[in-house]
This record gives sequence, structure tokens and C-alpha cells, in this order.
Amino acid sequence: MELPRQRRLIFGLIAGAWLLVVGWQAEEHLRVVEAAKSDLRNRTREIASTLSAVTRALRFRGAVFQERLEPVLNELVSNHTNSFVNSSGLLAIGLLNTDGDPVVTAGNTNLLSRELLAERERWDGDCVRFVLPVAGPSVNPEGATNNATVVIPAFRDMTNGGPRGLDFPRRDRRPSETNGLDFSFTNFPPPTNNVAGQMEPPPPPPDDGDRGRGGNRRPPWMRWMNDSEFKALAAKRELHGLVLAMSTENFRAVGTRDLWLRGVIVFFAGVSALGAGLAWRNLRRTAELQIRLVRASELNSHLKELNLAAAGLAHETRNPLNLIRGQAQLIARLPDASPDVREKSKIILDETDKVTAQLTEFINYSRPREVRRTKVALAAASREIVRTLGYDIEEKKLRVEVAGEDLSVEADEQSLRQLLFNLLINATQAVGEGGQIRVEVRRANATEAVLEVRDDGHGVPPENRAEIFKPYFTTHQKGTGLGLAVVQQIVHAHGWEIACLPNTPRGAVFRLTHLKVAA
Repeated sequence: MELPRQRRLIFGLIAGAWLLVVGWQAEEHLRVVEAAKSDLRNRTREIASTLSAVTRALRFRGAVFQERLEPVLNELVSNHTNSFVNSSGLLAIGLLNTDGDPVVTAGNTNLLSRELLAERERWDGDCVRFVLPVAGPSVNPEGATNNATVVIPAFRDMTNGGPRGLDFPRRDRRPSETNGLDFSFTNFPPPTNNVAGQMEPPPPPPDDGDRGRGGNRRPPWMRWMNDSEFKALAAKRELHGLVLAMSTENFRAVGTRDLWLRGVIVFFAGVSALGAGLAWRNLRRTAELQIRLVRASELNSHLKELNLAAAGLAHETRNPLNLIRGQAQLIARLPDASPDVREKSKIILDETDKVTAQLTEFINYSRPREVRRTKVALAAASREIVRTLGYDIEEKKLRVEVAGEDLSVEADEQSLRQLLFNLLINATQAVGEGGQIRVEVRRANATEAVLEVRDDGHGVPPENRAEIFKPYFTTHQKGTGLGLAVVQQIVHAHGWEIACLPNTPRGAVFRLTHLKVAA
């Protein structure tokens, strides 16, 4: 069945609010992740700034010695990796040349392979790589530098073939003049000893050979190179880029914690939305039930008015019937009345008695049941009703027995007598001539009693055991159909229960339970 429009609207609003919360939390999670990335980028900039300051401090005449730069890089990697404050550790540092090859590295060099440095920012699970350009390095075709920084390898690497495979001519020097290091330079005059016996640097060449077009002077220890040799060295050792490999452990931890937090918020938002939907549905059902109760109360009041009107009509109808019955009796007793008149008068009397009995039953059924509980002895009340029905019992030669415990219960005495009378008259109508009826009283527990009326009549079919307590349902030709309905009305007014059960071997049992034993 299609939901009403109002219900669909309310559920749609609740679902929309939950989806809005989901979208909001997703956006907040992305913002937190981006903030964590920005924090990692800021740390990278701080490391780059520190490295730039160190390089400027170690730089002299546009060059930095590798022997002095490598310990600084290793110390920088070690400090950031073991820092408790910066959990996103620096895993590796690389200074790149013009071709993108690392010139000087520190840390895990496996993270600095060339194929991994194609992007300026690359995230690979446990590691992120940032490739940063070094501002200002360039070499013009004539070999002059423009604010370039060249990393000079160790002196031992520059002997016997030059730095990193560069083929420079050799010239033998005495070990005593180089403190044990063998230098082989060309186009550079040998050093001379000063008065104190210390080695002096050679005199500088003319200015036109010292400077390039960019205006930067070559370091003194590189003046022995010609332009092509210097260009080759600069191409391999000049700094053009910086790569930093950073750990993403802290970044992933921040993202995971925030994702759990957002998940919990979304979960509780879903629970709240579901609770709101259920609360609205229960509120709606409560409102519908209240409306039904109001309508039922109005209908009940109307039925009570109709019931009182019908009872009054039945009462007023019974008086003319009594008058008709009296006139029929007078006509039948006239001395000159013919047998035919007396026969018709008897028919009038029988039908009048039948209608009067039905009106009496209807009045008893329609009368409001106001229970006034008193202490009533069940066995004694049952025996009095048996004596009241003595004529019917003798006429059918019935055997009626009242047995069981002598218990007293809390009940309205008049209503209880009416109940016993209806049950016993129903039993006398159900059994045949010479039948047996048994009224038994026993205790169910310390506070409750049970009353049973048994007969050995034709019994009640299973399909009729729930119907016989409805008004105007009867299986007897002379029954009114209101006797057992009145019994059930009295039972409900007292808070008891009644059931129709089969008797063994034949007949029926009417059992009353939850009768409260009087103290």
C-alpha cells in the first residue's frame, strides 16, 4: 500500500537531513585530509628552507664541497626521522642536477630512483615525494654561471680521471706539497711556498678569464678548467632541484582517526534519524488511537442512550402485554366461552408469555452492570437457585448436585444469582429427561476459586463454543439467545473469565475462573 503523502514527506525530510549530515561529514573529512597534506607540505618547506640556509652557509664562490654537505644531510634525515615531535619522518633527501639525477643523497636512496621523480608530488602509500626546484641555477653556452651552486666532489674523487668520469689532464705534484693528496690540474700554475712554509694559492688569472657573462666568479680551485670542462662539471654537479621523501604514517593516522570519528557521527546521526522516524510514526499512531478512542467514546455514549431508550421501550411494552394476557385469561374463563375461544385464548397467553420473557431478558442484558462487591457463599447461593428451579427439575426428573468446598467470594450478590440462574436454566434445557447436573466449587489457589456447572446433555459443538456467548445466538427452540450473553456481561463486569468446555463422556462444562476468595 502506498504511503500517505504526509508520511512520505516526513520520512523524506528525515532521510534528507541524514544525507545532509553524511555529506557534511564527508566534506569535513576531506578538509581534515587536505589540512594534513598541507601540514606535510609546510614541513617540507621548512626542511627545504633549512637546507637552503645550510647550503648558503657552506657555499663559497658558487660551490659546495660534497664532503661538508653530506654529513649535514645525513644529520638532517636522522633528526627528523627520530624526532618525537615530527612523527612524519624525513626518509630521504636528494639534490638533483640539470638531468634530474641525484648529486648528493642521504637516507634511503631506494626512494629516489629517477622513475619515481617524474612528478613534483607523488603519494605512494607509506611515502610521499616532493620535487622542489632550486631557484636561479643556469649555465649559459659559454660556460658562465648565473647564481649557480656546484657541488664539488672530494679531492680524492677528482684525481685519476676527474670528478665523476670527467677526463681532466694530469700533472704530477709532490705529495709533500698537497698534504698527501695527488692533484693533477692543467692550466693552473703550481703553488709557491711563502716565508712561513705554508702553501699559498696561485695568483688569480685576469678578470676576463675569471667571470662569465652572468657575473659570477668561478671558485679558485676550479680556475684550472677551461670553459668546456667547467660546463661538463656544472652539467653533472650543478644543483637544479631538491627531492624530499617523507613518511605518511602520521598523515594516514590522522585520516584514519578522523574517518572513524566521522563514521561514528554518521552512525549516531542514522540512529537519531531512525529514532525520529519511529517517534513520529508512534506519535501519529497515538494520535490516530486517540481519535479512535474519542469516536468510540462518542459511539459508546450513543449506544448507551439507545440502550436506555430500548430498555425503556421494552419496559413500556411489557405493561400492555400484561393487559393483553389478563384479558385473554378473562375471556377463557367466561362460562359461555366456546372451546374454540378458549383454545385461541390459550395461544394468546403462550405468545404473550414468550414475548414478555424476551423483553425481560433484553432488559436484563441492556441494564448497566454496576458491581457492588459483597461476601457471597457460592454453595449456598447455588442451592437456592436449584430450589427456585424445582418445578423444571421435577418435571424432567433431573438429578442436580451441589458439591465442592464451602467458599465465599467477593461479588455482586444479585448479579451472581442472575449468573447462576442463567447457567442452570441453560443446563436444564440442554439435558434430556432423567439427566444429571453438577455444580462444583473448588479453590484454584490461595486467593482464587473456580465454579463449574456440568451437564450430560447433547453438549456444544466446537465451532459454537465461542458463539454461544453472543446475543441472540441459541441452539434451543425455546431459548431467547440472551441468557449466556448476560452471563458473559456479568463475568466481564467482575473481571472473571468463562469458558465452554466438553464434558466427559458427554455434555458440556461452563467454567468460571479468577473468582476472588473473600477473607
